[in-house]
Amino acid sequence: MKENEMELAILVVSFAKCGRRSRLALFLMAVSPVFAMKKHAVTGVTTNVLLWQFSKKTMLNSDKLLSSLLGVVILLGCCVTIHAGAVKQVVLNDDGGWCWYEDERAIVVKNKLFLGTVANGAHDPSRKGDIDAITYDFKTGKITRDILHKNFEADDHDSPAFLQRADGRVLAMYCKHNPENKIYYRVTKAPGDGSEWQEEKVFVPSQSSRVTYSNLHWLQKENKGKGRIYNFFRGYDNTFKPSWMFSDDQGDTWTAGGVLIDFQDKIRHRPYVKYASNGKDTIHFVFTEAHPRNYDNSIYHAYYRNGSLHGSDGKLIRQLSESPFFPSEATQVFQGDSANVAWTQDMELDSKGHPQIVYSVQKDSAGLPSRQGGMDHRYRFARWDGKRWHDSEIAYAGSRLYAGEDDYTGGICIHPDDPKTVFISTNVDPVTGQKTGSGHYEIYRGNTRDGGATWKWSAITENSHQDNLRPIVPKWQKGKTALLWLRGSFSSYTKYTLEVVLQKD
Repeated sequence: MKENEMELAILVVSFAKCGRRSRLALFLMAVSPVFAMKKHAVTGVTTNVLLWQFSKKTMLNSDKLLSSLLGVVILLGCCVTIHAGAVKQVVLNDDGGWCWYEDERAIVVKNKLFLGTVANGAHDPSRKGDIDAITYDFKTGKITRDILHKNFEADDHDSPAFLQRADGRVLAMYCKHNPENKIYYRVTKAPGDGSEWQEEKVFVPSQSSRVTYSNLHWLQKENKGKGRIYNFFRGYDNTFKPSWMFSDDQGDTWTAGGVLIDFQDKIRHRPYVKYASNGKDTIHFVFTEAHPRNYDNSIYHAYYRNGSLHGSDGKLIRQLSESPFFPSEATQVFQGDSANVAWTQDMELDSKGHPQIVYSVQKDSAGLPSRQGGMDHRYRFARWDGKRWHDSEIAYAGSRLYAGEDDYTGGICIHPDDPKTVFISTNVDPVTGQKTGSGHYEIYRGNTRDGGATWKWSAITENSHQDNLRPIVPKWQKGKTALLWLRGSFSSYTKYTLEVVLQKD
């Protein structure tokens, strides 16, 4: 018999054997909000274990324990009051994953959260590969899950990107991880309503393309003031390179642009890019030369404005229509080497429109073959002040998620409405690098008051029995935070048992 089944059986027997007054006490404990908690936030006592112990004693001499039982109820009830002040966590999807190279993975529209994930069939095999669109109403707490594409591909690289169109409706875009040339998209039937979607459409950039990733950005001032949507993906003409396409009719139809960034070397490399836009006239790019498994990456920055590509200082690189451009033409933010291999993670813009970026650096891979490194990662933060980049290490990121992808970390993101705040996932103490008690990846919040030179860390999760991975925060409004992450186990990008968690404050 399982432990929880045994506890329930003892409770039922206890209830049957004890007197009326003790039955009342047992009932109060059973219906107490604390009963549903695995471990009490203040006392640290597992509530159903307490109930089990009291129930066993009650079977022997129930009426004599009335005052004790009521005392425990009162004590734990007081503790519940303290716990009630804590920030609420909500599970939005019991089976879902995402990679960190599709954005925006979550947006807020009319006080509703739109979120995209890829199911892995962990609990229900029939859901394997489903592209899910989840909506959460912040006012009512209602959760809705719609399937954008059934049994698409069980790969977290396929998670959709969302964009609110000028008419208020939401565009979702997604594609598989390299095997085909199709980019899929759907639009909601009504503004701000994720319960119904139009029929799926498909765009093929070119017959030879092999695509992955979706990154949607709207520039209101382009297309003679009518606005233009850009999607940045990978794999135009099977190049394995960051590429672009655009739409001048709110995403109904699309035109292929070409390759955005290239890196020439002995083997075919693929730069990894994060994008950020001001929604008006500028899109920023922060990127590497290649996958960190294949190259000792540095970090570079460039931006697009009014048809042209520029370095951080505004120096013209070339016209977008003449792309691709190369890392050597952009502004270097971080110089990598064999003991400092970088990978992009997130980018947001501050109140002046200046980019702020976070990225990971692997420290222990020099001279080692794949699967033997990746036990020491760090997170770094860099910001552009209008004249130069300020870059510093801010936290220990812990070890790799799994062997073979030695540069996979738990993840880091910047709060889009508060660029002085970041959220990280790490399986070590972020300040000392020492192992934590749980041994699992935990979520921490970091704040800086001096432009990123120093940071103060506080735990969002602790003593977890599962990993907490890949935090993201959608843009909402100042003073509001909707922190999302994945909780569970992660064996590879095609094999995971994860649920999607929301914590809002």
